[in-house]
Amino acid sequence: MSTTMPPPHATGTPGRAEADARTYVVRTLGCQMNVHDSEHMAGMLEQAGYTRASAADDAASRADVVVINTCAVRENAATRLYGNLGQLASLKAERPGMQIAVGGCLAQKDRGDIVSRAPWVDVVFGTHNLDALPVLLERARHNEAAQVEIAESLQVFPSTLPTRRESVYAGWVSISVGCNNTCTFCIVPHLRGKERDRRPGEVLAEVQALVDAGAVEVTLLGQNVNSYGVEFGDRGAFAKLLRACGRIDGLERVRFTSPHPAAFTDDVIDAMAETSNVMPQLHMPLQSGSDKVLRAMRRSYRSEKFLGILDRVRGAIPDAAITTDIIVGFPGETEEDFAETLRVVEASRFSSAFMFQYSPRPGTPAATMDDQLPKEVVQERFERLLALQERISAEESATQVGRTLEVLVAEGSGKKDGASHRLSGRARDNRLVHLALPSGVLPDGATLADRPAGLDDPRLAGAAHLDPRLPRPGDMVTVEVTRAAPHHLIADSAVDGGTYAVRRTRSGDAWVQREKTRLGGGEDEHSHGAPAPDGPVVLGMPTLRARA
Repeated sequence: MSTTMPPPHATGTPGRAEADARTYVVRTLGCQMNVHDSEHMAGMLEQAGYTRASAADDAASRADVVVINTCAVRENAATRLYGNLGQLASLKAERPGMQIAVGGCLAQKDRGDIVSRAPWVDVVFGTHNLDALPVLLERARHNEAAQVEIAESLQVFPSTLPTRRESVYAGWVSISVGCNNTCTFCIVPHLRGKERDRRPGEVLAEVQALVDAGAVEVTLLGQNVNSYGVEFGDRGAFAKLLRACGRIDGLERVRFTSPHPAAFTDDVIDAMAETSNVMPQLHMPLQSGSDKVLRAMRRSYRSEKFLGILDRVRGAIPDAAITTDIIVGFPGETEEDFAETLRVVEASRFSSAFMFQYSPRPGTPAATMDDQLPKEVVQERFERLLALQERISAEESATQVGRTLEVLVAEGSGKKDGASHRLSGRARDNRLVHLALPSGVLPDGATLADRPAGLDDPRLAGAAHLDPRLPRPGDMVTVEVTRAAPHHLIADSAVDGGTYAVRRTRSGDAWVQREKTRLGGGEDEHSHGAPAPDGPVVLGMPTLRARA
């Protein structure tokens, strides 16, 4: 089980006294797996004596150590990495002792090429040896030479590593790493290896530890969560795991990502429908609506099977919000194939989608296929698909107007509409909701900072002085949806005295404790759970948006 790090300062490893004053930042490029890996990287650095850079130093890249955790799924991954590295080169030249480390999928793939192209990089490490980061940084300082260490197989299961959680009220929990599928467009199995499953007891212990520390929401992570258990001989293990999460007292919301349509079974649908804290949300990657293209992708399902899964999910969970991934312009895709994708998307009624223009990834079978499509053809199809999904998203969001929702309030405020102050959060189905506060909760002209700047922030008031109408991050607010947009909902019901109720949670208490500790204000009088380190919100799965 991963160990959630306490607030700094932690004791370092032998010989690391010099690092006690050194600061770090971890920049994440990529998916939810990368986000969680970055939490492990931060945890290991803090265990080794480093401290997280302030927000100002982070923004100005003034940290002593900058770690970039990379993605390799999209064609622009290298462009993003080397753009970041180029910006850091001049800063490093001005700051003796600054170190730059590159990890993640692109590091696993490109290895020594990174140092060749950016010789100011100090450390390159891969997806299989996250635990090596602190040692490699120290070795690079001692030897005054770049250290490149890429393991070919998993050295330490990431979930056993120290973890600096990015949120006090919601957290990621890996149930497996790697992937056994052979999709022709995907390089992930090559970079992360074959699937390795954690035992259910280890997963549940980590979930329980998060709840004990104040979390009310957990997202179970895997490259293919519904193949969980195959390694230890239990094909029904994922459904059992969901039901077991339902028996954890204090855990209010359970999410998971991502399943694979080929292995998605009815026992999982039943577990979702019958377990009250499993949220009515499903991310189900389509990739293409054409059976011919699906065969070329080695996606072992067909469009009618995919639509059948959605029908069964909605039959059991009528309010489920379903999202997806789609690739436009796969090699050999014809106009007729693309028309099939449009048909399936229209029938699926996704609440939103990640949509990508196909880009060849070296090392994948699809990169060497014939009939690679011209960029202008892919772009034109992408724009048509985007327009269709935007219409559907708007129509699906419009069905939420008038509904009463319970929203888990996130760190960070939403948009303001005149005098209406709004906060942001997620509904049970993971839709983003901007909710207005009742008039009088904040003085005229006052706003809530994304994070408290001082102990006078009204959200940090003791129980006797805290306005019962003012929610803290981690609290639940019941509101009515008054307006809708394709990718968010507006709930201004409080403005006119309509539906609005705040429910205090252990997570809100833990958030207060964390912020008071960060600001040097001691313990909150009604704190529950261990204080968590400061950091941005990680609330369930990120909003799914169309991407070029």
